[in-house]
Amino acid sequence: MKVTAKDGRSRWKCLNIRSLRGKLLSLSLLLVAVILVVVGILQHIFMKQYTYQNKAESMLNQVISIPPETWRQGGLPIPKPEGADQMNASDQASDKRAQEVQDDDQSGEAGKFDEGEKTSSDAAGKRDRAPVPMLFLPGLTLAYVDQEGQYKTLSEWSDGGTAPRLSKAEIEEILLTNQYERKLSSNYMIVDNEQGEEQLVVFSPVPLRHPIGLVQISTATAPMKGELSRQLMIYIVLSLIALTAGSLVFMPLLRKTLQPLSNMVHTVEQINAGNLQQRLSVTEKQEEIDKLASSFNDMLERLEASFEAEKEAKEQMRQFIADASHELRTPLTSIHGFLEVLLRGASKHPEQLDRALKSMYGESERMNKLVHDLLLLAKLDRAPELTASEGKLGLMIDEMEPQLRLLAQQRKVSFDLDCEISCIYDRDKLKQVVLNLFYNAVQHTDPEAGKIKLSLKQHQHKWVQLQVQDNGIGIDDEHIPLLFNRFYRMDPSRARKHGGAGLGLSITKSIIDLHGGHIEVRSDLGSGTTFIVTLPLDQRQP
Repeated sequence: MKVTAKDGRSRWKCLNIRSLRGKLLSLSLLLVAVILVVVGILQHIFMKQYTYQNKAESMLNQVISIPPETWRQGGLPIPKPEGADQMNASDQASDKRAQEVQDDDQSGEAGKFDEGEKTSSDAAGKRDRAPVPMLFLPGLTLAYVDQEGQYKTLSEWSDGGTAPRLSKAEIEEILLTNQYERKLSSNYMIVDNEQGEEQLVVFSPVPLRHPIGLVQISTATAPMKGELSRQLMIYIVLSLIALTAGSLVFMPLLRKTLQPLSNMVHTVEQINAGNLQQRLSVTEKQEEIDKLASSFNDMLERLEASFEAEKEAKEQMRQFIADASHELRTPLTSIHGFLEVLLRGASKHPEQLDRALKSMYGESERMNKLVHDLLLLAKLDRAPELTASEGKLGLMIDEMEPQLRLLAQQRKVSFDLDCEISCIYDRDKLKQVVLNLFYNAVQHTDPEAGKIKLSLKQHQHKWVQLQVQDNGIGIDDEHIPLLFNRFYRMDPSRARKHGGAGLGLSITKSIIDLHGGHIEVRSDLGSGTTFIVTLPLDQRQP
């Protein structure tokens, strides 16, 4: 199979300790290795203790299985049972009676009897002098230790080592302990013999209830240590094999598990300022990665919205500068033209001079109002200030009636006001809202047949609604969403004729937004337009 450079780089990334895959793999292997080491140490300690304890019990059981008569023949002070003494006394009495009966027989027979008795006595003596039986205990060394600490070797094997010798104090302590417990104990000791060989030693008291000596059983620990070392080496080899096999199996699983993260990185690398529409997959069926992808998608949406807002703001700023420049250039051009006319000699004619001065005055007023509106919008955008207080909005509008009728001239004006409604508002700013909306209605209604109606009423117990309705020419639906844009005019020539720059409705919306309200427009072409302003009764309510 051909291995490509891409596959090699992928494997290198998985083995790279600085990568997430490498860290997860190395930490997992390290954790498993630590667990295996701890388990191996504990297993070695427990196996060593179990092996020594089991060997001690086996040695003690082997010694216990030896008949007492064997120990007595070996010279150990083990008392005979009471039944055995009675049996010897009965045998002696029977022999005595048999001897008395034989004394009355014939001399030949007596001589024969004497010869038989001598033969029996020789056999008994030979039985008393019988050799000590051999103890077959491979690998073990047996010794008898009396209360004075004197050792007598009973059985010794070359692979078992020589019997280690304890001090008299240690012997007395062991005897005292066994006398107190009055039972056999498989507790063992690890001591070194005279050759420096480590020995496992077990003691059996003689006799059990009132011990006056000990049978010491010992064996070398080297074979047991060798077996434990072999088991430990086998465990280490198997652990290394398990770690190697585990890493080989874990690497592809880890690569598959982290594949969604790699896909996420690949997708993110393709995203830039000009390509914020791309989104990450949130259906990888991995909770953490799906949450990360969802959070990243939310961030992309906010960035996209921010870029769009910035783009729109730049476009609005560009359009605003262009419109403001155009609006300022028009009166300046007009004033400049009149000045040129005056310089050419028109100033010597009173009628031409008067007309030129009036025109320049009107253009200067228009330019002054434009600059004032621009400053007001900048102030509302930068650091809006609201001096709000509780009052009756209907009474404020009612006080403005003479001013509004003066602006309406021949148009019919009607009022439907609930003067008892109280709300929190900025008096000066809402006066400007009413004037802007009313002046807009005046501009778009007929001077003779025009009708304008102002109404104020409570809405849903939480709001107050101000409506400015006229019977003017109406507004086309395509213009309604753009009415509150700065410098927007449906009919530029008509607005300029009346001195408007397209900032009044924009200022109105900014003031209403500052009060926490909203404004909407309803219009029918040829029937009129209604501006509806909705304000909260209390600005603290949601």
